[in-house]
Amino acid sequence: MSLISAQHISVSFGAASVLSDVTLSIEQGEIVTLIGPNGSGKSTLLRALLGIVPLASGQVQRAPDLRLGYVPQKLAIDRAMPITVRRFLSLPQTVPDKEARAALARVGLGAMEGAQMAQLSGGQMQRAMLARALLTDPQILVLDEPTQGLDQQGEAAFYRLIEELRLETGAAVLMVSHDLHVVMAASDRVICLNGHICCQGAPQVVLSAPEYRALFGLGTQGALALYQHAHDHVHDGGPAPAGPVSAGPVSSGPIKDAFGRSPSDPHYGHNHA
Repeated sequence: MSLISAQHISVSFGAASVLSDVTLSIEQGEIVTLIGPNGSGKSTLLRALLGIVPLASGQVQRAPDLRLGYVPQKLAIDRAMPITVRRFLSLPQTVPDKEARAALARVGLGAMEGAQMAQLSGGQMQRAMLARALLTDPQILVLDEPTQGLDQQGEAAFYRLIEELRLETGAAVLMVSHDLHVVMAASDRVICLNGHICCQGAPQVVLSAPEYRALFGLGTQGALALYQHAHDHVHDGGPAPAGPVSAGPVSSGPIKDAFGRSPSDPHYGHNHA
């Protein structure tokens, strides 16, 4: 059984449709990355899968007694309210010291137990939230743009940690990311979203899809350049849109991953040499 599956789900906020007819599943041990422009419904999809936002139609199924670990985009900490890292791990319920210390050590915060949350750097804050998520012994980690605001070195270190945790625990990972090096080097499957699923599959397959190229141009230094999605493709056998379509800029250069490797390289898309 899939850990999480969605069948033809739609989400609306008032009269505005945010997601339409989305069907997907997350299997044990895989890393799935959601990509798409701002406003494409990525965070909404995560919250719909977690049961945080209501569905307009369709259904979501989760494996019985599924253990989830959730790391949001960011956490607002009131600097006037002192709370230590250790205390944060015991919200909303007390966690034994041994488990808390083990989780902090695993994410590289073993020396920060007594530090104030409001004084943590961006990377330390993300690791603290990851430590809290690990306390549930999750079968799936759900990460909503977990490296937003981090520099490139901080991003790389955080995603290396995620890959290590997947290998150690066998947990699946579902994350939102704008980082091409993550999509190419760490993901088993990529889902390209823009209110609906435009394309999905292995990273190499998605990169060559015309739907992906209508959304993204390959920028430099592993960054995804975001462009407005153009509905110049057909869904579910429906008619092609009428009238002229502007697809936006598309890179005309050779496709390479974050390590400078082309698709002909046998190591293309992998995070090892």
